[in-house]
Amino acid sequence: MDETTGKKRKKDKEDEPFEAALEKLETTVESLEKGNLSLEDSIRNFKEGIRLYNLCVKKLHSAEGEIQKVLQEADGTVTQTPLFQPEEE
Repeated sequence: MDETTGKKRKKDKEDEPFEAALEKLETTVESLEKGNLSLEDSIRNFKEGIRLYNLCVKKLHSAEGEIQKVLQEADGTVTQTPLFQPEEE
């Protein structure tokens, strides 16, 4: 595989929609939780799960930034309002 092909594949994976990445992450976690994979397959799935997790977090942070831009007030100040309130126990 040449460098261009590798970069294209990485770019394609980063362009994956959030919902698709989250669904794949859930499936990956479920397969790991079942515990019936070989060690090699478990490691491969774990790596893929980490990649998907990081992609989902990146997309959520990006969405949060876009929402904050929308909330920007007319005078140019930004009202910092957490989008996700921590759950109280």
